[in-house]
Amino acid sequence: MQLHLQMAFKNNPKEYMRLKEHSYLIKELNRGNIDYKVFTENMKKTYNERLSDKINNVVENIDLISSVLNILK
Repeated sequence: MQLHLQMAFKNNPKEYMRLKEHSYLIKELNRGNIDYKVFTENMKKTYNERLSDKINNVVENIDLISSVLNILK
C-alpha cells in the first residue's frame, strides 16, 4: 500500500477501524481493485456519515421533539 494511503488511514480512526474489521479490503487496496475514494464512500455509507444521512437524522429529531411537545400540550 502506498505511503500516503497508510497515513490517511492512520489519521482517520473510523477508516482504520473499518480496515481492521474487514481485512480483505487491505488486499483489494494493495492490488488496486478498489480506489481510496470508493473505499471512503462505502465507509461513509456504512457509518451513515453522508450529508443526506445527517439531514435525515436532523429531520427525525425535529419530528420527535415536535411529537413530544404535542403530547405535553
